[in-house]
Amino acid sequence: MSPSSPEAPTAIERVFYPSEPEPWGRRVLLSPLTAVSWTYGAAVRLRGALYDSGLLRAERAEGLRVISVGNLNVGGTGKTPAVLHLAELLVREGRKVGILTRGYGRASREPLTFIGSEPLPSVEDAGDEPLLLARRCPQVRLFVGADRVAGAYRARDEFGVDTVLLDDGFQHRRLARDQDIVVVDEAVGLGNGHMLPRGPLREPRSSLRRATLFWVRVAPAPSGAARAPQAPALAGSPAAMPESPHAHMHSRAPEVMDMSGAVEGTFLPPEPSVPRVRTRYRPTGWVDPSGQFLPVDALAGQPVLALAGLARPGGFLRTLQSLGTEVRDAALFPDHHRFTAEELRDVEARAARQGARVVTTEKDAVRLPPGFAAWVVRLGVEVLEGESHLRRALGLADVSRDL
Repeated sequence: MSPSSPEAPTAIERVFYPSEPEPWGRRVLLSPLTAVSWTYGAAVRLRGALYDSGLLRAERAEGLRVISVGNLNVGGTGKTPAVLHLAELLVREGRKVGILTRGYGRASREPLTFIGSEPLPSVEDAGDEPLLLARRCPQVRLFVGADRVAGAYRARDEFGVDTVLLDDGFQHRRLARDQDIVVVDEAVGLGNGHMLPRGPLREPRSSLRRATLFWVRVAPAPSGAARAPQAPALAGSPAAMPESPHAHMHSRAPEVMDMSGAVEGTFLPPEPSVPRVRTRYRPTGWVDPSGQFLPVDALAGQPVLALAGLARPGGFLRTLQSLGTEVRDAALFPDHHRFTAEELRDVEARAARQGARVVTTEKDAVRLPPGFAAWVVRLGVEVLEGESHLRRALGLADVSRDL
């Protein structure tokens, strides 16, 4: 499953994150999805109302600090790097940390717990994101399972964990939390503003009132264009138009527009009472097939084939271009896709024909079989603004150098 060219956005990206207002014909064509999204939205609103009214109650694990990290969009906002950054920060501050995660896409339903410093389960049993988190932060214990309330009690009672990160927890309201951190990708905001399956939203925009902190992933500054005002997606002030899925795949810089020219639903409504942290994601280096860590320019000027199973692969390809690679081909699959042997043989053959190296993401790398030669780009997070807000949310001592 690949687009016709590495520059083409996926069909879902075109629908969920349109680069311009949708024409009347497309709206009519997608009207059945709109009807389904209304039904889905009604069910979500009813469930939310039951919790808001107290008819459904969240359960609190006393003595355990619970920090939810989630989003409104389905996939592709940068939640996993945020969880990893928070886990590493908490560990450095001496906290005993656990991560509660469902382990999306795993074959087993049995609850699991493991730590990266010990032998790890298979990706089929654990899922890709838990394995990635365990490998990158080996001091953190992972608790994988659908019942995250049970996981919280197990973390506290069996392992003496004092702080847990509730991965993808914004919609998981059964477990009471101390903080609700919502991750927002400034480049796409809320997309077309519709709920699933017509758009990318899992909850209505009004649900953002539950957030206690916005974690904003800033959009890359378009080259050759004026710098956009700060915090356009959340501040309610004039903003630069984020790059469209089409712009992700081309070297041409996107146009800069104010909010009057933005696609309806793209920007978040202003929530001035909610503190925010502005962050930048950028590659920190490459891991070659032998496991050696190499600098970011290791593949500059080299032909590559991009292999990924992501909700929004455009951002990955844009990262490869920023590293100076020559993206000759792309094998793009759905999020959390399990690569088959036949698919990987095809990828190897295509790469060999073009004299290209196979490159992939850290999340995709954990789903590749041993011996498959792929270079892995490693991402890091830089906090640009709001570090004091972040530390307070994590229950850490404040710092005087907050921006």
